[in-house]
Amino acid sequence: MSESSRDGVQSWTETMSARERIRSVTETVREPRSINWISNQADAAWSTTNEELQDLVEQGRLRRVEAGDTTLYQPDYTRLLFAEIRTLIEENTREELRSELAAITEEIEAWQETYDVETWEDLEQSLADSDLSSSDLRDRRDVIAFWRENEEDRQLIKHALELYSDVESAREQMTDMADRATS
Repeated sequence: MSESSRDGVQSWTETMSARERIRSVTETVREPRSINWISNQADAAWSTTNEELQDLVEQGRLRRVEAGDTTLYQPDYTRLLFAEIRTLIEENTREELRSELAAITEEIEAWQETYDVETWEDLEQSLADSDLSSSDLRDRRDVIAFWRENEEDRQLIKHALELYSDVESAREQMTDMADRATS
């Protein structure tokens, strides 16, 4: 038994299939990537990676991008956006989403007050201040990362709240049709 397994930590190659690892890698890339890069990152055989990428393209989960003689792959970001919004709606009540939105806003307002800035970009500009200690620089970099993440989350939550009624209505219609079909 490997030392990491004894410690309760397993490698993702032990806990996920090659195809699951390939999907995981492709869902998180921020720029188009080659089969070789994806295969290497997923620790999967090139042929398995190629087959899985072709399946994902056919399913509409990935987009193929031609860059000269090289074929690259990237997620369908629109599909991922709607999947995230759907998950937020399915797993949270409106009130929970509103509460999270308020918590994010409070955290951003606290950073604005603490650092006397309006945006994370303003805070980023303050990194050039020569008076800052290395600890202050680290703290500000961390806050910038959290702030940017909060901005993304806030936008997703706003979209979820805007679409909440529409999704509920569609879900009710599907339930009604299913009930009628089984009656």
